[in-house]
Amino acid sequence: MKKLTTQEILSTYKLISEYHKKYLKKYGVILPNLHKGDSYTKDALVLIYLAQGYPDTKIISKTELTEFIKIYYPNTNDVQQARHLGAQKGWYILSGTRNDNTSINIPSGSYKLKSLTECYSGFTAERREELFSGDYWENLKKAYGYRCACCGSEEGRKHRYWNNITVVLQKGHKDPTKPLEEGNIIPQCESCNRPDRNYWVYDDKGRVISISNEKVIDGCSRKVQKAIYSRLYKKFNGMNPEEI
Repeated sequence: MKKLTTQEILSTYKLISEYHKKYLKKYGVILPNLHKGDSYTKDALVLIYLAQGYPDTKIISKTELTEFIKIYYPNTNDVQQARHLGAQKGWYILSGTRNDNTSINIPSGSYKLKSLTECYSGFTAERREELFSGDYWENLKKAYGYRCACCGSEEGRKHRYWNNITVVLQKGHKDPTKPLEEGNIIPQCESCNRPDRNYWVYDDKGRVISISNEKVIDGCSRKVQKAIYSRLYKKFNGMNPEEI
């Protein structure tokens, strides 16, 4: 794993900053700080690594990203920054796990920075803005007994199913298509919040009651996809989707 030179880091970050100011800032995409104290931030490092050679960027595996971050943070075991920078923070980073773009064959667990002039499909800054007070969040966690609404793991203790994880509760969307505001939040541990990829709508008890992203269908078996297609075909009388 080749360590980037200081000049490579600075010049790539400058490039990203210029594109961000011209194209992305107006959409609410936030440019990560380059430094935190004397260290580079993980968000900036991941973005810089994915942007190498822009616009001719490469497909980068999560393993490769992790090994790169380990150069600067040796105790890193799992890098999640690429996923968060994309779907949650608006950078146009394609994920093979999410099956973001069928025209590009990206293996599961790999990423590719597609553009610095467009934000991630479906991203809105309003949906990620926290429209509530800190007291609301603390009272909400208390109402749930400081436990994950989905799996019941208790904050500050070992996870119910992964003993190597100490639970930290995160603000999970009940409905990912709506803002992160009072009435649309449930406490979730990272293990429950991380893999749902904004696919699901939850009720107050952390039960899935609907889907919020049609891409979830891509992970279903052909049999289930056919059954869904048949149901929708009948519901809309075989109409062209553009005419509905």
